[in-house]
Formats: sequence, structure tokens, C-alpha cells
Amino acid sequence: MSTQDLTFSGRSPTGMPTAPTTGSALAGSDAALLREMFAAAIAAAAPATCLPAFLPPPPKGRTIVLGAGKAGGAMAQAVEQHWPSPLTGLVVTRYGHGAPTRRIEVVEASHPVPDAAGRDAAARILTMAQGLTADDLVLCLISGGGSALLALPAEGITLEDKQQVNKALLKSGATITEMNCVRKHLSAIKGGRLAAACAPAQVITLLISDVPGDDPSVIASGPTVGDPTTCADALAILRKYGIDGPASVIAHLERGHDETPKPGDACFARAETRMIATPNASLEAAAAVARAAGITPLILGDSLEGESREVALVHAGIARHAARHGQPARPPCVLLSGGETTVTVRGKGRGGRNAEFLLALAVALDGHPGISALAGDTDGIDGTEDNAGAVLLPDALARAAAAGVNAKALLANNDGYSFFQAIGDLVVTGPTLTNVNDFRAILIR
Repeated sequence: MSTQDLTFSGRSPTGMPTAPTTGSALAGSDAALLREMFAAAIAAAAPATCLPAFLPPPPKGRTIVLGAGKAGGAMAQAVEQHWPSPLTGLVVTRYGHGAPTRRIEVVEASHPVPDAAGRDAAARILTMAQGLTADDLVLCLISGGGSALLALPAEGITLEDKQQVNKALLKSGATITEMNCVRKHLSAIKGGRLAAACAPAQVITLLISDVPGDDPSVIASGPTVGDPTTCADALAILRKYGIDGPASVIAHLERGHDETPKPGDACFARAETRMIATPNASLEAAAAVARAAGITPLILGDSLEGESREVALVHAGIARHAARHGQPARPPCVLLSGGETTVTVRGKGRGGRNAEFLLALAVALDGHPGISALAGDTDGIDGTEDNAGAVLLPDALARAAAAGVNAKALLANNDGYSFFQAIGDLVVTGPTLTNVNDFRAILIR
């Protein structure tokens, strides 16, 4: 995928003027450059580009393709296009994120709250893993979102129980690592259990990372790798965030009799993971776009976590310092970062963590001249909305005020979507068929 394969909608032009100067022309060129960097970050993680080099040779026996995640359809398609021998399989992805395939079935299900389609697909995947031999190969295609999509509850727990826990965790401000710890221990397939079902076949997992630190045990709750966490850890997380039900979930975790297989377990003797795309590689791709435009890139990190509005305050402070003192980089420069922030939902507004980050950044910068930004989810969906993120230009607060929009009030209501929708600065890509977490770029002139 090239940067030209993505269609962005919004207020900004799609190309850079040949001679940007000041005012709206400069703002337009900066918005276009930010969008170009975002497109490059997404393109670097496109399965068609990054997956083929990691495929193993065909086995003596059968090849089964199993997997889950927002990139699942595109990953399955890439495998089909480059696999020289027979194969079958099933991959589950988010609604609207499918891709046409002939030999690998692609099923769509709900994310971030699981549904019956995900439950049924996970059950079929677990069944397909049964009865394999040492001559067989299982290719597991795992990407972000797979945890909610592989929604097969543990014995004694219902889908409705899992839905209730997922909704509570999503509103609590829990990190992705904490949420996936809980999910593993309420599942019949995650936390290494899929690999255990595949034994003694060879299992090669191709991973697209969407988690801080690229930990395979956290990506989609690690269905094919050992789980170092315990039922007690999961219970402690629920208590930390004041989640005290359903009763079946609490009882299941308190009993602790259904532990996940741990690292070093014999079931992983023939299991291998291969990381095919990471957040840092996407940030490097964006940095290359910046350099080509004469902008100095500074990557702050690919695994930044915390409350979206608090992370925004830190980024605002760094941006103002760079603008005033030329540190940690002298303008023109761009601050790049990735990771997954969280939002503790207190209001009733619309918008995901990227819109929340940008609105908090707007309030903190208070119209600082020469600082623009873009934040977006590389899967194309910020939370549950139709946008990937938004662009923040220096005059955003002034344009919003002219339209009767109160930025601080919307931030208090967790309503970043409405703010950027009102001024026409949402970034809409549609599903990108990949996922390397959030992307943030702050451009300083």
C-alpha cells in the first residue's frame, strides 16, 4: 500500500502548495503534510507489503490458517496470494474490515464489545485446531482487536457476562495490558489455549502489533503464546477499577482452577512468533516523509500510555518548549509518538481516545501559532466512530468559538468528535485493514 491508496476526507487540501507562505495557505500545507505522514504510517503496516517475507515453507502435511484481528482479512488475502500449496482456514475480523478470499474463510464480528458472531467463529477456530499431526502447519494471523473478536467464554461464563465486563473495562480507564489480562482468564481460546489445542502441529504466528512494547502475550490476548499472568492478577484488576460483577466471573477468577498455560509449557515446544509490523516501523515511515519535506522528526516513543488528556498536556508542554527554545528539536520539526492512551468516560459525548487527545491538546495550546497536529487510530476507526482521528490547526479554537462551540465544555463531556466535526477537521479514512495502534504527530514551525 502506498500513501496514495488512502482517501482522506476533511477540511484540508490533499496536496501541498508549491510555495506555502503564511496564514491559511501555510495551515493547509501543514494539514496536508500531517495527513501524508499518517498515510505513510498506515502503509508501512499493510499486510500485502509486510507479510509475504515472513511466510515459512509449506509443511509435509496440511496447512491450516487461523486468526483474528482488525487486519485479519487483509492478512488472509496476503497469505492466499503468496502460498504455493493447498490450504484452508478461518479468520475473524471486525465488521467492515473483511477482504475477498477464496480458500480462507473470513468472518466478521463485533469490536470492541464481543458478539455471538465472534463467539461462534472462535468456537469453529478451536474445533479446526483439533486432531492435527506433527506434519501439519498452523499459520496464526493475529492483529489488534483479536481479543474481542475471539469471544469464546470459559466454562461457566456466558457471552453476556463477557460483554458486561468488556463494557466496564472500556469505560474504566484500564490499560490494554490490564484489559487483556482479564480477557485471557475468561476465555476458552486466548492466553495460549489455541496453541495448546493445535499441538503437536507446528504453529507459526504472524503478528501485527498494536500494543505498547510489542508483547506477543498481550496482542489479541496472546492465543498462541504462554501467559505469565494469573487468575489472581485478573481479579485484582477488576477490583482496582471497582468492577464487582457478574457473579459468575468473580467466582471463576476466585476459584482459579482454569489457569492459562504458562511460558515454557510443553504445548509451546513447536510454537513460534514472527512480528511483521510494529508501531515503531510506522513512526519511522512517517519520519521519512517529514525529512523529505525538510522537517526534522523526533520520535518520542511508540508505547506511550496514560489518560488521553494528560498525555496531551505533556505533548503540549514539549511542543511549546520546542517552539520557544528549539529544544528538544529546532523548528521546523515534528514530534511523533504512538501507543495506546485511555479515556475514563465521565460524559456522554462522542469520540475515541484520539479525538480526546487532540481536543485536550487544543485547550492546552490555546491557539499557539505555528503548532498543528494530527492524531488517529491506524485501523481507521477512533473508538466506535466513523473517523480515524482529526487534524488540529492553530485557529481551531477561534473557528469553533465563531461557530458557537465551547471546547472546554465538550472536553468535559468526552465529546471530541463533535468539536472536530463542527469545524470540518475530522480525518476519515474508512477501515485501513491493518492496526499498529495510535499515531500522533505535532508539527512545529
